[in-house]
Amino acid sequence: MRSELYIDGQWVKPAKGGTCEVINPATEEVIHRIAAATAEDVDLAVKAARRAFDRDGWPKLTGARRAGYLRAIADGIRARQAEIARLEVLDNGKPFPEADWDVADAAGCFDFYAGLAEQLDNNPEEAIALPDARFTSKAVREPIGVAGAIIPWNYPLLMAAWKVAPALAAGCTVVLKPAELTSLTALELAAVADEAGLPAGVLNIVTGAGSIAGQAIIDHRQVDKLAFTGSGPVGSKIMAAAARDIKRVSLELGGKSPFVVFEDADIDKAVEWIMFGIFWNQGQVCSATSRVLVHEAIYGRLLERLVEETNRIKIGNGLDEGTLLGPLVSKRQYDQVVAAIEGARKAGATVACGGTRPEGFDRGFYLRPTVLADVPLDSDAWKEEIFGPVVCVRSFKTEEEAVELANDSRFGLAAAVMSKDDTRAERVAAAFRAGIVWINCSQPTFTEAPWGGYKESGIGRELGRWGLDNYLETKQITRFASEAPWGWYIKPEAAK
Repeated sequence: MRSELYIDGQWVKPAKGGTCEVINPATEEVIHRIAAATAEDVDLAVKAARRAFDRDGWPKLTGARRAGYLRAIADGIRARQAEIARLEVLDNGKPFPEADWDVADAAGCFDFYAGLAEQLDNNPEEAIALPDARFTSKAVREPIGVAGAIIPWNYPLLMAAWKVAPALAAGCTVVLKPAELTSLTALELAAVADEAGLPAGVLNIVTGAGSIAGQAIIDHRQVDKLAFTGSGPVGSKIMAAAARDIKRVSLELGGKSPFVVFEDADIDKAVEWIMFGIFWNQGQVCSATSRVLVHEAIYGRLLERLVEETNRIKIGNGLDEGTLLGPLVSKRQYDQVVAAIEGARKAGATVACGGTRPEGFDRGFYLRPTVLADVPLDSDAWKEEIFGPVVCVRSFKTEEEAVELANDSRFGLAAAVMSKDDTRAERVAAAFRAGIVWINCSQPTFTEAPWGGYKESGIGRELGRWGLDNYLETKQITRFASEAPWGWYIKPEAAK
Protein backbone atom coordinates (compact mmCIF):
# COMPACT_ATOMS: atom_id res chain seq x y z
CA MET A 1 0.00 0.00 0.00
CA ARG A 2 1.31 3.44 -0.92
CA SER A 3 1.32 6.25 1.59
CA GLU A 4 3.03 9.32 0.08
CA LEU A 5 1.68 12.14 -2.06
CA TYR A 6 2.16 12.03 -5.83
CA ILE A 7 3.28 15.48 -6.99
CA ASP A 8 5.06 16.43 -10.21
CA GLY A 9 5.82 12.83 -11.11
CA GLN A 10 7.39 12.04 -7.72
CA TRP A 11 6.33 10.31 -4.51
CA VAL A 12 6.87 12.86 -1.75
CA LYS A 13 6.23 13.18 1.97
CA PRO A 14 3.83 15.90 3.12
CA ALA A 15 5.45 19.18 4.10
CA LYS A 16 4.24 18.98 7.69
CA GLY A 17 4.57 15.21 8.03
CA GLY A 18 0.94 14.57 8.90
CA THR A 19 -0.83 11.25 8.36
CA CYS A 20 -4.36 9.83 8.27
CA GLU A 21 -5.42 6.40 9.51
CA VAL A 22 -6.81 3.87 7.05
CA ILE A 23 -9.47 1.79 8.80
CA ASN A 24 -10.88 -1.46 7.45
CA PRO A 25 -14.66 -1.04 7.94
CA ALA A 26 -15.13 -4.80 8.18
CA THR A 27 -12.88 -5.13 11.24
CA GLU A 28 -12.47 -1.55 12.55
CA GLU A 29 -8.71 -2.14 12.48
CA VAL A 30 -6.16 0.47 11.42
CA ILE A 31 -4.47 -1.20 8.45
CA HIS A 32 -2.34 1.65 7.09
CA ARG A 33 -1.49 5.33 7.30
CA ILE A 34 -1.38 7.77 4.40
CA ALA A 35 -0.05 11.28 4.00
CA ALA A 36 -2.19 14.20 5.14
CA ALA A 37 -1.54 17.05 2.72
CA THR A 38 -1.74 20.69 3.74
CA ALA A 39 -2.00 23.91 1.73
CA GLU A 40 1.78 23.84 1.14
CA ASP A 41 1.54 20.45 -0.58
CA VAL A 42 -1.48 21.50 -2.62
CA ASP A 43 0.38 24.61 -3.76
CA LEU A 44 3.24 22.44 -5.06
CA ALA A 45 0.77 20.17 -6.85
CA VAL A 46 -1.12 23.05 -8.46
CA LYS A 47 2.11 24.71 -9.59
CA ALA A 48 3.28 21.45 -11.12
CA ALA A 49 -0.03 21.11 -12.95
CA ARG A 50 0.18 24.76 -14.02
CA ARG A 51 3.66 24.29 -15.47
CA ALA A 52 2.64 21.07 -17.25
CA PHE A 53 -0.25 22.93 -18.83
CA ASP A 54 1.35 26.30 -19.60
CA ARG A 55 4.92 25.37 -20.50
CA ASP A 56 5.47 21.64 -20.88
CA GLY A 57 3.03 21.16 -23.73
CA TRP A 58 0.43 18.68 -22.48
CA PRO A 59 -2.48 20.57 -24.11
CA LYS A 60 -0.43 20.96 -27.30
CA LEU A 61 -0.14 17.21 -27.81
CA THR A 62 -2.43 15.71 -30.39
CA GLY A 63 -5.48 13.93 -29.09
CA ALA A 64 -3.96 10.72 -30.41
CA ARG A 65 -0.85 11.20 -28.25
CA ARG A 66 -2.94 11.82 -25.16
CA ALA A 67 -5.07 8.81 -26.07
CA GLY A 68 -1.95 6.66 -26.00
CA TYR A 69 -1.34 7.58 -22.37
CA LEU A 70 -4.98 7.00 -21.46
CA ARG A 71 -4.98 3.53 -23.02
CA ALA A 72 -1.74 2.69 -21.24
CA ILE A 73 -3.41 3.66 -17.94
CA ALA A 74 -6.42 1.48 -18.80
CA ASP A 75 -4.11 -1.46 -19.55
CA GLY A 76 -2.21 -0.87 -16.31
CA ILE A 77 -5.42 -0.95 -14.28
CA ARG A 78 -6.53 -4.19 -15.94
CA ALA A 79 -3.15 -5.79 -15.37
CA ARG A 80 -3.64 -5.28 -11.62
CA GLN A 81 -7.42 -5.50 -11.50
CA ALA A 82 -7.78 -8.13 -8.77
CA GLU A 83 -5.11 -6.49 -6.59
CA ILE A 84 -6.69 -3.05 -6.90
CA ALA A 85 -10.18 -4.46 -6.26
CA ARG A 86 -8.94 -6.12 -3.07
CA LEU A 87 -7.55 -2.77 -1.89
CA GLU A 88 -10.95 -1.21 -2.61
CA VAL A 89 -12.64 -3.81 -0.42
CA LEU A 90 -10.19 -3.27 2.45
CA ASP A 91 -10.63 0.50 2.21
CA ASN A 92 -14.35 0.83 1.44
CA GLY A 93 -15.94 -2.44 2.61
CA LYS A 94 -17.92 -3.27 -0.53
CA PRO A 95 -18.15 -6.91 -1.69
CA PHE A 96 -15.26 -7.99 -3.90
CA PRO A 97 -17.42 -8.67 -7.02
CA GLU A 98 -18.70 -5.09 -6.84
CA ALA A 99 -15.18 -3.72 -6.40
CA ASP A 100 -13.93 -5.85 -9.28
CA TRP A 101 -16.72 -4.49 -11.49
CA ASP A 102 -15.85 -0.93 -10.44
CA VAL A 103 -12.17 -1.38 -11.30
CA ALA A 104 -13.04 -2.83 -14.70
CA ASP A 105 -15.36 0.14 -15.31
CA ALA A 106 -12.57 2.54 -14.36
CA ALA A 107 -10.29 0.99 -16.96
CA GLY A 108 -13.08 1.18 -19.52
CA CYS A 109 -13.56 4.86 -18.71
CA PHE A 110 -9.94 5.61 -19.67
CA ASP A 111 -10.38 3.65 -22.91
CA PHE A 112 -13.58 5.52 -23.76
CA TYR A 113 -12.04 8.94 -23.29
CA ALA A 114 -9.00 7.87 -25.28
CA GLY A 115 -11.40 7.48 -28.19
CA LEU A 116 -12.88 10.93 -27.63
CA ALA A 117 -9.39 12.44 -27.41
CA GLU A 118 -8.68 11.05 -30.88
CA GLN A 119 -11.93 12.51 -32.15
CA LEU A 120 -10.73 15.96 -31.09
CA ASP A 121 -8.06 15.63 -33.79
CA ASN A 122 -10.72 14.82 -36.38
CA ASN A 123 -12.90 17.80 -35.44
CA PRO A 124 -10.50 20.54 -34.35
CA GLU A 125 -12.77 23.38 -35.41
CA GLU A 126 -16.28 24.19 -36.59
CA ALA A 127 -16.90 26.64 -39.40
CA ILE A 128 -19.61 29.19 -38.64
CA ALA A 129 -21.83 30.55 -41.40
CA LEU A 130 -22.02 34.37 -41.26
CA PRO A 131 -24.41 36.82 -42.92
CA ASP A 132 -21.49 39.06 -43.99
CA ALA A 133 -19.29 37.57 -46.73
CA ARG A 134 -16.39 39.84 -45.75
CA PHE A 135 -15.77 37.72 -42.66
CA THR A 136 -15.04 34.08 -41.89
CA SER A 137 -15.52 32.57 -38.46
CA LYS A 138 -14.80 29.33 -36.68
CA ALA A 139 -15.27 27.87 -33.22
CA VAL A 140 -12.50 25.86 -31.61
CA ARG A 141 -12.52 23.93 -28.36
CA GLU A 142 -9.59 24.21 -25.98
CA PRO A 143 -8.82 22.69 -22.58
CA ILE A 144 -9.82 24.83 -19.61
CA GLY A 145 -6.49 24.52 -17.80
CA VAL A 146 -5.74 23.10 -14.36
CA ALA A 147 -8.61 21.03 -12.98
CA GLY A 148 -9.07 20.43 -9.26
CA ALA A 149 -11.02 17.23 -8.70
CA ILE A 150 -12.48 16.22 -5.32
CA ILE A 151 -14.11 12.81 -5.10
CA PRO A 152 -16.17 10.84 -2.55
CA TRP A 153 -15.58 7.56 -0.75
CA ASN A 154 -18.35 5.40 -2.21
CA TYR A 155 -16.68 4.58 -5.56
CA PRO A 156 -13.05 5.55 -4.93
CA LEU A 157 -11.28 4.48 -8.12
CA LEU A 158 -14.27 4.83 -10.40
CA MET A 159 -15.02 8.41 -9.35
CA ALA A 160 -11.34 9.24 -9.90
CA ALA A 161 -11.59 7.82 -13.42
CA TRP A 162 -14.78 9.77 -14.15
CA LYS A 163 -12.87 13.00 -13.58
CA VAL A 164 -9.25 12.26 -14.48
CA ALA A 165 -9.92 10.48 -17.78
CA PRO A 166 -12.00 13.22 -19.50
CA ALA A 167 -9.80 15.98 -18.09
CA LEU A 168 -6.63 14.41 -19.49
CA ALA A 169 -8.37 13.60 -22.76
CA ALA A 170 -9.35 17.27 -23.13
CA GLY A 171 -5.77 18.40 -22.49
CA CYS A 172 -6.22 19.62 -18.93
CA THR A 173 -3.85 18.85 -16.08
CA VAL A 174 -5.24 17.60 -12.78
CA VAL A 175 -4.86 17.85 -9.03
CA LEU A 176 -6.98 15.06 -7.52
CA LYS A 177 -8.03 14.90 -3.86
CA PRO A 178 -9.56 11.51 -2.97
CA ALA A 179 -11.75 11.06 0.11
CA GLU A 180 -9.66 10.70 3.25
CA LEU A 181 -11.59 7.53 4.14
CA THR A 182 -10.75 5.75 0.87
CA SER A 183 -7.56 6.98 -0.77
CA LEU A 184 -5.68 3.73 -1.40
CA THR A 185 -6.82 3.03 -4.96
CA ALA A 186 -6.37 6.67 -6.03
CA LEU A 187 -2.73 6.33 -5.03
CA GLU A 188 -2.54 3.15 -7.08
CA LEU A 189 -3.94 5.13 -10.02
CA ALA A 190 -1.00 7.48 -9.63
CA ALA A 191 1.36 4.51 -9.70
CA VAL A 192 -0.30 3.16 -12.85
CA ALA A 193 -0.11 6.57 -14.54
CA ASP A 194 3.55 6.87 -13.57
CA GLU A 195 4.32 3.45 -15.03
CA ALA A 196 2.47 4.49 -18.20
CA GLY A 197 4.96 7.36 -18.58
CA LEU A 198 2.48 10.17 -18.04
CA PRO A 199 4.53 13.40 -18.09
CA ALA A 200 5.39 14.95 -14.73
CA GLY A 201 2.80 17.38 -13.40
CA VAL A 202 -0.05 16.22 -15.62
CA LEU A 203 -1.66 14.22 -12.78
CA ASN A 204 -1.05 15.01 -9.12
CA ILE A 205 -2.74 13.25 -6.21
CA VAL A 206 -2.89 14.76 -2.73
CA THR A 207 -4.49 12.85 0.13
CA GLY A 208 -5.79 14.20 3.41
CA ALA A 209 -8.71 16.00 4.99
CA GLY A 210 -11.25 17.73 2.81
CA SER A 211 -11.33 20.71 5.14
CA ILE A 212 -7.60 21.23 4.63
CA ALA A 213 -6.33 19.73 1.37
CA GLY A 214 -9.68 19.97 -0.40
CA GLN A 215 -10.20 23.54 0.71
CA ALA A 216 -6.71 24.47 -0.49
CA ILE A 217 -7.59 23.22 -3.97
CA ILE A 218 -10.87 25.13 -3.96
CA ASP A 219 -9.18 28.36 -2.88
CA HIS A 220 -6.11 28.16 -5.11
CA ARG A 221 -6.18 30.95 -7.68
CA GLN A 222 -4.25 28.94 -10.27
CA VAL A 223 -6.95 26.26 -10.44
CA ASP A 224 -9.24 26.98 -13.41
CA LYS A 225 -11.89 24.30 -12.92
CA LEU A 226 -13.40 22.49 -9.93
CA ALA A 227 -15.09 19.11 -10.31
CA PHE A 228 -16.76 17.71 -7.21
CA THR A 229 -18.88 14.70 -6.34
CA GLY A 230 -20.33 14.57 -2.84
CA SER A 231 -22.90 16.09 -0.54
CA GLY A 232 -25.11 19.06 -1.32
CA PRO A 233 -23.90 21.23 1.57
CA VAL A 234 -20.26 20.82 0.53
CA GLY A 235 -21.18 21.40 -3.10
CA SER A 236 -22.88 24.66 -2.14
CA LYS A 237 -19.75 25.83 -0.32
CA ILE A 238 -17.59 24.93 -3.32
CA MET A 239 -19.87 26.85 -5.65
CA ALA A 240 -19.74 29.91 -3.38
CA ALA A 241 -15.95 29.73 -3.13
CA ALA A 242 -15.57 29.27 -6.88
CA ALA A 243 -17.54 32.47 -7.44
CA ARG A 244 -14.67 34.52 -6.03
CA ASP A 245 -12.46 33.72 -9.03
CA ILE A 246 -15.27 32.74 -11.43
CA LYS A 247 -13.88 29.21 -11.57
CA ARG A 248 -15.68 26.76 -13.80
CA VAL A 249 -17.55 24.17 -11.72
CA SER A 250 -19.28 20.86 -12.22
CA LEU A 251 -21.09 19.34 -9.25
CA GLU A 252 -22.62 15.89 -8.85
CA LEU A 253 -24.44 16.01 -5.54
CA GLY A 254 -27.01 14.11 -3.53
CA GLY A 255 -30.24 12.40 -4.42
CA LYS A 256 -33.42 10.92 -3.04
CA SER A 257 -34.49 9.13 -6.16
CA PRO A 258 -37.98 7.67 -6.68
CA PHE A 259 -38.89 4.28 -8.17
CA VAL A 260 -42.53 4.03 -9.35
CA VAL A 261 -43.91 0.50 -9.73
CA PHE A 262 -47.26 0.13 -11.53
CA GLU A 263 -49.81 -2.61 -10.96
CA ASP A 264 -48.93 -4.48 -14.18
CA ALA A 265 -45.30 -5.00 -13.16
CA ASP A 266 -43.94 -8.48 -12.52
CA ILE A 267 -43.50 -8.48 -8.75
CA ASP A 268 -40.35 -10.62 -8.64
CA LYS A 269 -38.66 -8.48 -11.29
CA ALA A 270 -39.72 -5.34 -9.45
CA VAL A 271 -38.34 -6.65 -6.16
CA GLU A 272 -35.03 -7.55 -7.80
CA TRP A 273 -34.58 -4.06 -9.24
CA ILE A 274 -35.75 -2.36 -6.05
CA MET A 275 -33.08 -4.29 -4.14
CA PHE A 276 -30.41 -3.57 -6.72
CA GLY A 277 -31.41 0.07 -6.63
CA ILE A 278 -30.81 0.47 -2.90
CA PHE A 279 -28.64 -2.35 -1.48
CA TRP A 280 -25.82 -2.27 -4.05
CA ASN A 281 -22.74 -0.69 -2.45
CA GLN A 282 -24.56 -0.82 0.93
CA GLY A 283 -26.93 1.87 -0.34
CA GLN A 284 -24.07 4.36 -0.36
CA VAL A 285 -25.02 5.55 -3.83
CA CYS A 286 -26.08 9.09 -4.70
CA SER A 287 -28.52 7.83 -7.34
CA ALA A 288 -30.01 5.05 -5.17
CA THR A 289 -33.75 4.69 -5.76
CA SER A 290 -34.52 4.96 -2.07
CA ARG A 291 -38.15 6.19 -2.38
CA VAL A 292 -40.28 3.37 -3.78
CA LEU A 293 -43.87 4.13 -4.81
CA VAL A 294 -45.98 1.03 -5.44
CA HIS A 295 -49.51 0.94 -6.85
CA GLU A 296 -51.99 0.06 -4.13
CA ALA A 297 -53.24 -3.00 -6.06
CA ILE A 298 -49.92 -4.82 -5.56
CA TYR A 299 -48.50 -2.95 -2.57
CA GLY A 300 -49.09 -5.66 0.03
CA ARG A 301 -47.79 -8.52 -2.09
CA LEU A 302 -44.74 -6.61 -3.25
CA LEU A 303 -43.86 -5.46 0.26
CA GLU A 304 -44.11 -9.03 1.53
CA ARG A 305 -41.77 -10.32 -1.22
CA LEU A 306 -39.37 -7.41 -0.71
CA VAL A 307 -39.06 -8.16 3.00
CA GLU A 308 -38.68 -11.88 2.32
CA GLU A 309 -35.83 -11.38 -0.16
CA THR A 310 -34.16 -8.60 1.82
CA ASN A 311 -33.89 -10.93 4.81
CA ARG A 312 -32.04 -13.44 2.62
CA ILE A 313 -29.21 -11.10 1.65
CA LYS A 314 -25.86 -12.49 2.81
CA ILE A 315 -24.04 -9.98 4.98
CA GLY A 316 -20.30 -10.24 5.57
CA ASN A 317 -16.76 -9.17 4.91
CA GLY A 318 -16.44 -8.08 1.32
CA LEU A 319 -13.60 -10.55 0.79
CA ASP A 320 -15.73 -13.54 1.85
CA GLU A 321 -17.29 -15.68 -0.87
CA GLY A 322 -20.95 -14.95 -1.51
CA THR A 323 -21.16 -11.69 0.41
CA LEU A 324 -23.78 -9.37 -1.07
CA LEU A 325 -23.79 -6.65 1.60
CA GLY A 326 -20.64 -5.44 3.30
CA PRO A 327 -20.18 -2.95 6.14
CA LEU A 328 -20.82 0.75 5.89
CA VAL A 329 -17.69 2.78 5.22
CA SER A 330 -17.14 4.24 8.70
CA LYS A 331 -18.49 4.47 12.23
CA ARG A 332 -19.74 7.97 11.52
CA GLN A 333 -21.70 6.75 8.51
CA TYR A 334 -23.05 3.80 10.50
CA ASP A 335 -24.21 6.06 13.31
CA GLN A 336 -25.90 8.45 10.89
CA VAL A 337 -27.82 5.67 9.14
CA VAL A 338 -28.92 4.08 12.42
CA ALA A 339 -30.09 7.50 13.64
CA ALA A 340 -32.07 8.01 10.42
CA ILE A 341 -33.83 4.66 10.88
CA GLU A 342 -34.72 5.53 14.46
CA GLY A 343 -35.97 8.93 13.32
CA ALA A 344 -38.21 7.25 10.73
CA ARG A 345 -39.61 4.93 13.38
CA LYS A 346 -40.44 7.86 15.65
CA ALA A 347 -42.05 9.70 12.72
CA GLY A 348 -44.49 6.83 12.21
CA ALA A 349 -42.83 4.56 9.64
CA THR A 350 -42.94 0.79 10.10
CA VAL A 351 -39.60 -1.01 10.14
CA ALA A 352 -40.64 -4.00 8.05
CA CYS A 353 -37.22 -5.60 8.35
CA GLY A 354 -33.63 -4.79 9.25
CA GLY A 355 -32.51 -1.65 11.01
CA THR A 356 -30.20 -3.37 13.48
CA ARG A 357 -26.71 -4.86 13.63
CA PRO A 358 -26.76 -8.45 12.32
CA GLU A 359 -26.15 -11.24 14.81
CA GLY A 360 -22.59 -12.51 15.03
CA PHE A 361 -21.00 -9.23 13.91
CA ASP A 362 -19.56 -7.65 17.03
CA ARG A 363 -16.98 -5.64 15.09
CA GLY A 364 -17.26 -3.83 11.80
CA PHE A 365 -19.83 -1.26 10.67
CA TYR A 366 -22.46 -3.80 9.66
CA LEU A 367 -26.17 -3.05 9.39
CA ARG A 368 -29.00 -5.29 8.29
CA PRO A 369 -30.63 -4.04 5.06
CA THR A 370 -33.74 -2.14 6.02
CA VAL A 371 -37.22 -1.72 4.56
CA LEU A 372 -39.30 1.15 5.94
CA ALA A 373 -43.01 0.87 5.08
CA ASP A 374 -45.69 3.56 5.02
CA VAL A 375 -43.14 6.30 5.52
CA PRO A 376 -44.78 9.69 6.22
CA LEU A 377 -44.31 12.20 3.42
CA ASP A 378 -43.17 14.90 5.81
CA SER A 379 -40.54 12.75 7.54
CA ASP A 380 -36.80 13.19 7.07
CA ALA A 381 -36.55 9.55 6.01
CA TRP A 382 -38.75 10.30 2.98
CA LYS A 383 -37.21 13.67 2.13
CA GLU A 384 -33.51 13.41 3.01
CA GLU A 385 -30.72 11.24 1.67
CA ILE A 386 -29.85 8.48 4.18
CA PHE A 387 -26.96 7.01 2.16
CA GLY A 388 -27.24 3.50 3.52
CA PRO A 389 -29.10 0.22 2.87
CA VAL A 390 -32.48 1.73 3.72
CA VAL A 391 -35.46 1.84 1.36
CA CYS A 392 -38.67 3.78 2.00
CA VAL A 393 -41.88 2.30 0.54
CA ARG A 394 -45.34 3.87 0.08
CA SER A 395 -48.41 3.13 -2.00
CA PHE A 396 -50.14 5.32 -4.60
CA LYS A 397 -53.48 5.25 -6.40
CA THR A 398 -53.07 7.03 -9.74
CA GLU A 399 -50.35 7.81 -12.24
CA GLU A 400 -50.80 11.52 -11.58
CA GLU A 401 -50.29 11.00 -7.83
CA ALA A 402 -47.19 8.86 -8.43
CA VAL A 403 -45.56 11.48 -10.65
CA GLU A 404 -46.42 14.26 -8.22
CA LEU A 405 -44.93 12.36 -5.27
CA ALA A 406 -41.89 11.36 -7.30
CA ASN A 407 -41.13 14.96 -8.26
CA ASP A 408 -41.88 16.39 -4.81
CA SER A 409 -38.22 16.61 -3.81
CA ARG A 410 -35.47 19.21 -3.80
CA PHE A 411 -33.31 16.57 -5.48
CA GLY A 412 -33.45 15.44 -9.09
CA LEU A 413 -30.60 13.08 -9.78
CA ALA A 414 -32.37 9.91 -10.88
CA ALA A 415 -35.77 8.20 -11.13
CA ALA A 416 -37.12 4.84 -12.25
CA VAL A 417 -40.42 3.45 -13.46
CA MET A 418 -41.56 -0.15 -13.94
CA SER A 419 -44.52 -1.11 -16.11
CA LYS A 420 -45.31 -3.53 -18.93
CA ASP A 421 -47.10 -0.67 -20.70
CA ASP A 422 -44.33 0.95 -22.75
CA THR A 423 -46.43 4.00 -23.57
CA ARG A 424 -47.13 4.67 -19.91
CA ALA A 425 -43.51 4.04 -18.95
CA GLU A 426 -42.30 6.54 -21.54
CA ARG A 427 -44.93 9.07 -20.47
CA VAL A 428 -43.90 8.83 -16.82
CA ALA A 429 -40.20 8.92 -17.73
CA ALA A 430 -40.82 12.17 -19.59
CA ALA A 431 -42.68 13.60 -16.59
CA PHE A 432 -39.88 12.91 -14.10
CA ARG A 433 -37.80 15.95 -13.15
CA ALA A 434 -34.51 14.09 -12.99
CA GLY A 435 -31.31 13.92 -14.99
CA ILE A 436 -31.18 10.12 -15.18
CA VAL A 437 -34.26 7.97 -15.77
CA TRP A 438 -34.48 4.20 -15.89
CA ILE A 439 -37.35 2.17 -17.33
CA ASN A 440 -37.88 -1.35 -15.94
CA CYS A 441 -34.52 -1.24 -14.12
CA SER A 442 -32.51 0.80 -11.65
CA GLN A 443 -28.88 1.92 -11.54
CA PRO A 444 -27.36 0.67 -14.82
CA THR A 445 -24.59 3.16 -15.57
CA PHE A 446 -22.76 3.39 -18.86
CA THR A 447 -19.71 5.51 -19.60
CA GLU A 448 -21.25 6.51 -22.93
CA ALA A 449 -24.38 8.14 -21.43
CA PRO A 450 -24.64 11.51 -19.60
CA TRP A 451 -24.72 11.48 -15.81
CA GLY A 452 -25.96 14.34 -13.63
CA GLY A 453 -29.00 15.84 -11.98
CA TYR A 454 -31.65 18.52 -11.86
CA LYS A 455 -32.36 20.89 -8.99
CA GLU A 456 -30.10 20.46 -5.92
CA SER A 457 -28.55 17.31 -7.35
CA GLY A 458 -25.89 19.26 -9.19
CA ILE A 459 -24.65 21.25 -12.15
CA GLY A 460 -23.26 19.87 -15.38
CA ARG A 461 -22.95 16.34 -16.68
CA GLU A 462 -20.28 13.69 -16.43
CA LEU A 463 -19.62 10.71 -18.71
CA GLY A 464 -20.13 10.46 -22.45
CA ARG A 465 -19.16 13.39 -24.64
CA TRP A 466 -20.77 15.62 -22.01
CA GLY A 467 -18.05 14.65 -19.56
CA LEU A 468 -15.38 15.78 -22.03
CA ASP A 469 -17.21 19.09 -22.54
CA ASN A 470 -16.78 19.76 -18.80
CA TYR A 471 -13.08 20.35 -19.42
CA LEU A 472 -13.25 22.33 -22.66
CA GLU A 473 -13.71 26.03 -23.39
CA THR A 474 -15.11 27.27 -26.70
CA LYS A 475 -13.26 30.01 -28.53
CA GLN A 476 -14.55 32.03 -31.48
CA ILE A 477 -11.98 33.08 -34.11
CA THR A 478 -13.28 35.56 -36.69
CA ARG A 479 -11.24 36.88 -39.62
CA PHE A 480 -11.79 39.91 -41.83
CA ALA A 481 -11.24 38.30 -45.22
CA SER A 482 -12.04 41.14 -47.62
CA GLU A 483 -9.41 42.91 -49.72
CA ALA A 484 -11.46 46.10 -49.51
CA PRO A 485 -10.78 48.35 -46.51
CA TRP A 486 -13.27 48.45 -43.65
CA GLY A 487 -13.68 52.18 -44.12
CA TRP A 488 -15.65 53.09 -41.02
CA TYR A 489 -13.35 55.86 -39.82
CA ILE A 490 -10.85 56.13 -42.62
CA LYS A 491 -12.81 56.49 -45.84
CA PRO A 492 -11.21 55.05 -48.96
CA GLU A 493 -11.42 58.40 -50.81
CA ALA A 494 -9.82 60.23 -47.84
CA ALA A 495 -6.90 57.80 -47.85
CA LYS A 496 -6.14 58.86 -51.42
